[in-house]
Amino acid sequence: MKKFDVLFLEEAFTFLQSLDDKTREKIIYNIDKASVVNDPKLFKKLKGEIWEFRTNFNKKQYRLLAFWDKEDKQETLVVATHGIVKKTQKMPEKEMDKAEQLRQQYFDEK
Repeated sequence: MKKFDVLFLEEAFTFLQSLDDKTREKIIYNIDKASVVNDPKLFKKLKGEIWEFRTNFNKKQYRLLAFWDKEDKQETLVVATHGIVKKTQKMPEKEMDKAEQLRQQYFDEK
């Protein structure tokens, strides 16, 4: 059973569109899988309110940063802010800050 739905903000959607079909399909497949099974290899908390969808494909690490929208008191919506191709083990702080800014903007406009 699906635990949550995913909403892609414009930057996350643009990131996915910029990838080749096979890579995009793999990421979407992993996001769908993460919404059904609890697997930290696919979806895990980073810091504060920021989470990440994780996909390793063709020796590259793809990450979509995200947060929960729990305003209706149910954990049913995860909002993907933007994506990156990760080059190091540690998530760059500026990407975390960007995700947090997009999260704030999302709730301000809601």
